[in-house]
Formats: sequence, C-alpha cells, structure tokens
Amino acid sequence: MTPLPPARHLLRAKDLIDARYREPLDVPTLARAAHLSPAHFSREFRRAFGETPHRYLLTRRLERAAALLRNTDRKVADICLVVGLRSVGSFTTSFNRAFGLSPTAYRAIYPPALARVRIPTCVQLAWARPQSSSFREDNRARRG
Repeated sequence: MTPLPPARHLLRAKDLIDARYREPLDVPTLARAAHLSPAHFSREFRRAFGETPHRYLLTRRLERAAALLRNTDRKVADICLVVGLRSVGSFTTSFNRAFGLSPTAYRAIYPPALARVRIPTCVQLAWARPQSSSFREDNRARRG
C-alpha cells in the first residue's frame, strides 16, 4: 500500500473539523488524524489552507452559530454550547470580530424563526421544477 501524500492527510483533519466541530478538538487530536506531529501538522495546515487549525475550527463554529441565530429562536448561550464553545463572553467577542455584530444584533437583522413558514422540500421541488418543454425526451431516439 502506497502512503498518501500529506495533502490527503491534511484533508482528513479538515474533514474531521467539519464533521465534529461541536466536539473539543485540539491540535494533537487533529495531528493524529493527519498522521503528523502536532508542530508539523500546524505548519502544514496553515500552509495548505491559509489559516491555523484553531482559526479554521473557530470559523466553522461561528458559521454554524450564525446559521442557528438566523434559523432558530434558541438562546445565544445555548447556541454557544451547541457549536462547541464553552464561554459566552468569548463567543460574543469572536462573533463580533467575525461578523461585525454581536450575536443578538445579528439575529435582530433576520425575521424571527417563528414568523417564517416552513415549506416541505417536496413542495419546494415541485414548485421549482422547470415549466418549459425543453426537458422532454427526444422523440427521434424512440423511432430508431
């Protein structure tokens, strides 16, 4: 079995962050997933993705938090914990740096989650289906 190139190992760690961002992930854990030493992993991750593993993890968590703020009525403290952060104060500071607003101010921009109507996916798909006849099967193919 030939060894995978280091970039593949880095993608494993990146995928781990994307899948398990809620969990307490540290550099040694991510480095083990990439089969690299922690110091080498940190350098290579930054070189490959343009940011440190910690920054990438924090960004994923803040993106998930923003989605929850837009789409749910959960309390800010609950969202902080759900996305894997432990301090509401640090969460608020980090969120403000990333989005330019506090979590509460960010949520205020969007309509309350209860005010939005949830449309079933099957209805959305049927409504979005093209109305033109350009998607019909070619009749010439049946004749031959």
